[in-house]
Amino acid sequence: MADDIVVLDHITKRFPRIVANDDISLSIKKGEIFALLGENGAGKSTLMSVLFGLYEPDEGRILIRGKEVRIASPREASALNIGMVHQHFKLVSDQSVTENIILGIEPTVKKLGIFSKIDIKGAKERIKKLSLDYGLDVNPDAKIEDLPVSARQRVEILKMLYRDAEILIFDEPTAVLTPQEIESLLDVIKSLRDGGKTIVLITHKLDEIKKVADRCAILCRGKLVGIYDVNSISTREMASLMVGYEYSDEVDKAEYAGGESILEVNGISLYNQDKVKVVDDVSFSVHKGEIVSIAGVAGNGQVELADVIAGMLKPSSGTIIYKGEDITEKSIRERTEAKIAYIPEDRQDVGLLLDYDLAVNLALKSYYHEPFCSKGILKPAEFRKNGDALIEQYDIRSSEGCSTIVRSMSGGNQQKAIIAREISLDADLYIFVQPTRGLDVGAIKNIQERIIALREKGKAVLLISLELEEIMNLSDTIIVMYNGKVQAVKRRSEVTANEIGYYMMGAKHEA
Repeated sequence: MADDIVVLDHITKRFPRIVANDDISLSIKKGEIFALLGENGAGKSTLMSVLFGLYEPDEGRILIRGKEVRIASPREASALNIGMVHQHFKLVSDQSVTENIILGIEPTVKKLGIFSKIDIKGAKERIKKLSLDYGLDVNPDAKIEDLPVSARQRVEILKMLYRDAEILIFDEPTAVLTPQEIESLLDVIKSLRDGGKTIVLITHKLDEIKKVADRCAILCRGKLVGIYDVNSISTREMASLMVGYEYSDEVDKAEYAGGESILEVNGISLYNQDKVKVVDDVSFSVHKGEIVSIAGVAGNGQVELADVIAGMLKPSSGTIIYKGEDITEKSIRERTEAKIAYIPEDRQDVGLLLDYDLAVNLALKSYYHEPFCSKGILKPAEFRKNGDALIEQYDIRSSEGCSTIVRSMSGGNQQKAIIAREISLDADLYIFVQPTRGLDVGAIKNIQERIIALREKGKAVLLISLELEEIMNLSDTIIVMYNGKVQAVKRRSEVTANEIGYYMMGAKHEA
């Protein structure tokens, strides 16, 4: 107990209709990386929100450095040297990196020995030093809105370090990062540990836990399953304990039987707002009963291409033929009415209305049709009926059922909601962009099985994923993009993961 920096003793936290944390006791040692592992909605983020002062426990107590404390707010947590990087960043977009980091604790200096002013120069110097000490490459003068996701995350880490945090909580830190960015962040987390910080890592990515964590606590439906030394437990054992049954990552899929063309993309090119060509003369087709996957390192035009097909962006040139009809100029609603379903990469800004409830979000693509609407009058009871059915069918964890405001849900459950809504449309073409990002192993397998089930029903599926293993498991045809161009088009049965990797890096070209 002497080296325990955090002790959570019989913590229980309840919300309407759900016990998020059910009598959880655990201790975290000073200077270790301690992972909290569990399914989406297992109670991981809630437990750490209790430690960070976002919630107060209904039962139980918290000890920091051996002393019992009451943490009623993040400010009180900060005073105890506890910091938290949230899954969805808490940054002001139109302010600079420095302004975001010092917000609320602005350092001041005396001007003319009388007047106080904010010491921006001193703050920048300290930020530069912290950035150098911990391998965090951030420009203190850059605006948040101009930074990529990985840089914004580094800003959040610097916010904690600037406040002298010793206990650092990371909530799903790799959920929105590319594989290369993930490796960089894991190196940063290890360097923080080596510098004497205590790290709590909330995640469900088992390979990352094996790479960096010392111990892990596994939660399942709000209860603590156990605490394990990471070196003594396999990823399959962790996965089985998470989901509560014997887990296997094998996906069964019959051979592609062939079918008529549903989607034909002909010579699509797209320039971004900076007049840079991000999609360059791309052509391919997707057939009934076929899963066509687009592989590539993030930022090579695959997401923009999906947005063009879905109608969110207008191509600079080329045509899109869907079921024999040119839909290049069609609106998003016209494409939805033509039975095209779209699971976007950005679930919060594009996929959902965060301040509306789950019932509304689950009917966003069909609210103007029966049974949700009759003669222009909406039927709330039908929204609830549909919401309750999809929540049960897709295991969407929410504190107040279909009345839950979507913003309050975990990222993984927000993703489940989008997938439930889109699959329920019974479309002919499904476009999935990063469909399993932010999901736990059980949910990933469930979604992958649903994608295969769509294929078996004769649906056409276009899948964009940064996960090469997912590409290899699900695809019938693999398209590799690099610098906006098609590098290769391969039948899944004719190519290995290593070969796809070479195409992704631009080392091979056959298209």
